[in-house]
Amino acid sequence: MRSTTKPTVAIIGAGFAGIGMAIRLKQAGYPVTVFEREADLGGVWRDNTYPGAACDIPSHLYSFSFEPKPDWTRRYATQPEILDYLRHCVHKYGLGAHIRFGTGIATAEFDEQRGHWRLTTEGGETIEIDALVSACGQLRIPALPDLLGRDTFAGPAFHTARWDHRQDLTGKRVGVIGTGATAVQVVPALVDSVHELRLFQRTPPYLVPRPDRAYPAWQRRLFARFPLLQKLGRAKLFAQHEARVLGFGYAPRMLRVSEVLFRRRLRRQVPDPDRRAALTPDYRIGCKRVLVSSDFHPAMNRANLALVTDSVREIVPEGVRTDDGRVHELDVLVYATGFRTQDFLTPMRVLGRGGRDLDEEWRDGARAHLGITVPGFPNFFLLYGPNTNLGHNSIIYMIESQIAYVLDALQRLHTRRLRYLDVRVPALREFDEHVQRRLRNTVFSTGCDSWYIADNGRNANNWPSSVLAYRRLTRSLDPAEYEHAR
Repeated sequence: MRSTTKPTVAIIGAGFAGIGMAIRLKQAGYPVTVFEREADLGGVWRDNTYPGAACDIPSHLYSFSFEPKPDWTRRYATQPEILDYLRHCVHKYGLGAHIRFGTGIATAEFDEQRGHWRLTTEGGETIEIDALVSACGQLRIPALPDLLGRDTFAGPAFHTARWDHRQDLTGKRVGVIGTGATAVQVVPALVDSVHELRLFQRTPPYLVPRPDRAYPAWQRRLFARFPLLQKLGRAKLFAQHEARVLGFGYAPRMLRVSEVLFRRRLRRQVPDPDRRAALTPDYRIGCKRVLVSSDFHPAMNRANLALVTDSVREIVPEGVRTDDGRVHELDVLVYATGFRTQDFLTPMRVLGRGGRDLDEEWRDGARAHLGITVPGFPNFFLLYGPNTNLGHNSIIYMIESQIAYVLDALQRLHTRRLRYLDVRVPALREFDEHVQRRLRNTVFSTGCDSWYIADNGRNANNWPSSVLAYRRLTRSLDPAEYEHAR
């Protein structure tokens, strides 16, 4: 039986999820330590410092409900301002002493008899705690394409999530591989300063306008003086985004209107019919991530931008060779090729009851009850875990729902003096079957090749319904779904 003191908790990762979880745990009186491999906080907003980096969800929605920021300078915040917001949260809530930077966790092993997790750091240190929260996220490990000769390029080459700021790209011949969420931000930011930009496109994306604007000083003062106005504005934004689930999750045919509007904007923004045809997707909108940009298509008209649609055959010292045999000579090569979204915990190894390895449990795809708990891994919780990604609304709302669920679980551990809580296999199976069944009727399953879908055809990333539905499911832990041990 556990002692009467509150369980000790370790959080892996100091991004949005880890910081939010740590704040709530500290407020509730739990001893908490955040382990962060890097030297600074911020997660994806620390790593992605490429030109043009910004959020594609409005600022007032992409922030914690318990820590509103009345003085966002723009409707869509840029990377530096989002990172400053996270630093503000850490400072305001006194988390500095609770974060161990430069401390990666190599192994987490559960001791069933004692109900403890034994963490081994990459430096060899051993730490014991009662509960473990993974806040590693889905967009953290850069995905580099498996291209012949990738290491032979003679000039600087880097991924957008590891931007090399030592390189001055002014007047250079720059190649960008990829036309996903990162590329639609970085290409417009670069095209006017480089000599030539060659954009290597495999699949054209769908875009919706990004109605960005600066918030005037009077509006920021108004939000600060009358917080209710900001709450009402946030509620309006939430409702607008939540309504999109009707097309994404329930009736994909509704999105055909969006496809028509996309093509109309494309005709206005790209006059050249050949280039316009190359930028027109041949799949249903929403099947891949819908991107938010108002300046990507106009950038396609720049005289110094070449859109290359022939497949990349190999990387050579001079640049990129495409399938037509042409070598595109470049000075700098940028990979805007996304992330390894199926690797939820890599490189940390997690060993549960009986020594079971979570990587082995997930060999056919990651599964977690409510995206949070896994059978055989007691007192272990995932934030932004399997099947909790969104295509229509702010992920911060999902994370806050998960944080509340974890707090409920920890409260039960504490008040009932339990050694551990372990979700039952039938609970996970029922949830997973429901999610996968629902996903078959969503726009994510309309046949395109996207990062949502693993090689075996399983969608382990997306939530198929509304965030309100998810919040109802995670409002409180159902004791019948868990095995209890004293």
